[in-house]
Amino acid sequence: MQRIENYVTMDFLSRSNNEGFMRVAAAGFAAQLDPTLDELGDIKTAVSEAVTNAIVHAYPDSIGRIQVKMKLLESNTLEIVVRDWGRGIANIEQARQPLFTTGGEERSGMGFTIMESFMDVLRIKSAPDKGTTVVMRKRISRRTKR
Repeated sequence: MQRIENYVTMDFLSRSNNEGFMRVAAAGFAAQLDPTLDELGDIKTAVSEAVTNAIVHAYPDSIGRIQVKMKLLESNTLEIVVRDWGRGIANIEQARQPLFTTGGEERSGMGFTIMESFMDVLRIKSAPDKGTTVVMRKRISRRTKR
């Protein structure tokens, strides 16, 4: 278990305009680790995908609660946990397959694939009608001082 250096927890409603806010909040929090612009972009994209999944899939016909916990762990690692209490995922392995979606024709079905490609760790826990928790970790490269 890695020691927690700093953390923040945010609760918000599953409204689409909160996705952009969480992108900025995650970038601001991650900035403590002095990430490169590419690393920051990866974090923002992964958070955007996780929050959008919760908004679109967990609460397709209603507004619900989403919680994001961000932790700075020792060894320059950022952990982001996105949790909802929505409809859950019946088959996680199927949901992780590229192009699989329950969100209709306008959804790409690439959310988990994108999160996995931009983060070092992606874990998903879900139960039907109980919600989903997505855990992502990314180790930030230490840069030499200029």
